[in-house]
Amino acid sequence: MARIFGPDSGGARWQALRALLQRWLHGPQDKPVDVLPVRVGATDYRSKAVPPTALGLDQALLWVVIGLLAWGLVMVYSASIAMSDNPRFGKIASYHFALRHAIALGVGFVGALLAFQVPMAVWQKMAPRIFLLALVLLFLVLVPGVGLVVNGSRRWLPLGVMNFQPSELAKFAVLLYAADYMVRRMDVKERFFRAVVPMGVAVGFVGALLLAEPDMGAFLVIVVIAMGILFLGGVNAGMFFGMGALVVMAFVAIIISSPWRRERIFAYLDPWSMEHALGKGYQLTHALIAIGRGEFSGVGLGRSVEKLHWLPEAHTDFLLSVIGEEFGFVGLMLLIIAFYWLMRRMTLIGREAILLERVFSGLVAQGVAIWMGFQAFINMGVNLGVLPTKGLTLPLMSFGGSAALFNLIAIAVVLRIDYENKQLQNPRMRA
Repeated sequence: MARIFGPDSGGARWQALRALLQRWLHGPQDKPVDVLPVRVGATDYRSKAVPPTALGLDQALLWVVIGLLAWGLVMVYSASIAMSDNPRFGKIASYHFALRHAIALGVGFVGALLAFQVPMAVWQKMAPRIFLLALVLLFLVLVPGVGLVVNGSRRWLPLGVMNFQPSELAKFAVLLYAADYMVRRMDVKERFFRAVVPMGVAVGFVGALLLAEPDMGAFLVIVVIAMGILFLGGVNAGMFFGMGALVVMAFVAIIISSPWRRERIFAYLDPWSMEHALGKGYQLTHALIAIGRGEFSGVGLGRSVEKLHWLPEAHTDFLLSVIGEEFGFVGLMLLIIAFYWLMRRMTLIGREAILLERVFSGLVAQGVAIWMGFQAFINMGVNLGVLPTKGLTLPLMSFGGSAALFNLIAIAVVLRIDYENKQLQNPRMRA
């Protein structure tokens, strides 16, 4: 008590009084009490692989990402090498798609380098504007004569050197917007209409534009990103599960009301039937044949048979099947472990940011983990026949300029979060 009322500064008195009150309320504490307004799990986490005193980036995370990108580039070349024989693509070189993918990765690296220079405080300030930009571009892609139609879907804006897909920007924009929203609405997270409904309306606008393209796969990823951040942000569990039930019912209604989506479900349930094997189940059956041919160790790099005009979209949505055929069970397990490690690493970086009271940064890092993990899970599930066919690429690996660009920007933002975490823990880095 003398420490409180003795000759000391006012700040020290308040700190001592606060410590005394905490001891009275909670008793002696062996571990810090989790009083953060978000869910972080364990409260004693600090980065073990890269200690706070280390300078620079998270080397392990960076090298795993580079490894996946390099493997993806090799597999895009392997999966698309036979397309030069297909009259549908005209006279193209065997390395046409690999070269375009390499250029997209180069653009992505430049975008990632620029994104890393932006402090997280600036990202938070820009979040609403980026969200509005995504809405405008999603609207523009639906304007006749502006949006590019491919295979019956209007999803791209032609930019000359490459086609831009606004749905990839929308994933990143919703991620930032949801994290910023939860930080701003932290005080009303127990009230459904004030905490959840405004975010639901915003995601609903994005969903309406995506379903008009149509691109249900991207909408599903965006909904999962938003719900994941709401949950991690501390929204009441009852409200969260109620919201989840409403989302499931909404997607079931969308499927039931769409004849071609219903056909996809029926084809998924029985892909080998005469009715579906040459129709909606064609991709799935050949994906399963490819993975089956790979057996344990694969047929060898470049020796896939299914990529020779049997398996459609082998270099994009079904790249995993070619990996399974050429590298077998061993290659698929290595890929699954790499993605699991990547998601866990980003989640821990986000948790560390939250423990440092950087809630927006923590939610963004964990949101990127949800985005990459869920999309990889859906792509793998589709290729393995566990989930109905859905047009989602494998993050960091499949062919696609816009996807590669925003995947790398998102990873760069996570690296920035980790860098700022280390700055707070190491005063020498702030000098």
